[in-house]
Amino acid sequence: MKILVTGGAGFLGSHLCDKLLARGDEVICVDNFFTGSKENIAHLLGNSRFELIRHDIVEPILLEVHQIFNLACPASPVHYQFNPVKTVKTSVMGTINMLGLAKRIKARLLQASTSEVYGDPAVHPQHEEYWGNVNPIGIRSCYDEGKRVAETLCSDYRRQNGVDARIVRIFNTYGPRMALNDGRVVSNLILQALRGEPLTIFGDGSQTRSFCYMDDLLEGMVRVMDLSAIDGPINLGNPHEITVLEMAETVRKLTGSRSKIEFLPLPADDPTRRCPDISKAKKLLDWEPKIGLEEGLGRTIRYFEDKA
Repeated sequence: MKILVTGGAGFLGSHLCDKLLARGDEVICVDNFFTGSKENIAHLLGNSRFELIRHDIVEPILLEVHQIFNLACPASPVHYQFNPVKTVKTSVMGTINMLGLAKRIKARLLQASTSEVYGDPAVHPQHEEYWGNVNPIGIRSCYDEGKRVAETLCSDYRRQNGVDARIVRIFNTYGPRMALNDGRVVSNLILQALRGEPLTIFGDGSQTRSFCYMDDLLEGMVRVMDLSAIDGPINLGNPHEITVLEMAETVRKLTGSRSKIEFLPLPADDPTRRCPDISKAKKLLDWEPKIGLEEGLGRTIRYFEDKA
């Protein structure tokens, strides 16, 4: 197949390009390089089945493809809060443009949504029928609400225009090619540990997250696209829940670091608990994460050792 990956030079997008090319597909990578990096896809530039287009999906683009993976959007607080209006535009106008393209060329589309649509959840673990608890006017809203509108657009294009639009809600994902400056907890802690700096934790570290290694996540995304039909959003993440403090201690152990842990004030609207219910993914996709936390962190640490 010929497949469009928006945000294809980013952390997840570049690994997705690798995966699709490895199975024999042709891939068109579209990225505006706001958070993506040419370094992530440099090894693909000589591949005859890979094409790179520098483009911002806030502007329309005309292409002929069979499938669209819409991953374009800053995904870390540091990046999506840098220009919050632009973040909303990417999720809303960008998704409209991709859905319009899918409608015209009858392509199947996968929208990369996020566990952030659940906000600071009052239901635990979070299942797809839960509507969430989101602050619509907070500093994280540009991302949370943008993704919620993107889900609305996919659902309405599906109902009104028959577009085969699919939604995955991605929970915390980590692995090689994470940006060094993205402010996510895994990359922050690993870099600090490797540099011998204090490991910074926001709040008291009791807030929980569920960390999924990127190989597992991408396998789930591809399975969602390969199904003949699927209804409604689907959670993709690792149901193994740990506290941020436990994550810091695990990183410190695996790196052999002697860094001390430093506690900082908790940012506004930071969720206290986050863990996916993946029953739907297990049933429909026969999917669940296979790579354990220490194995995944070990691979990620080896990547960051060359960058620290």
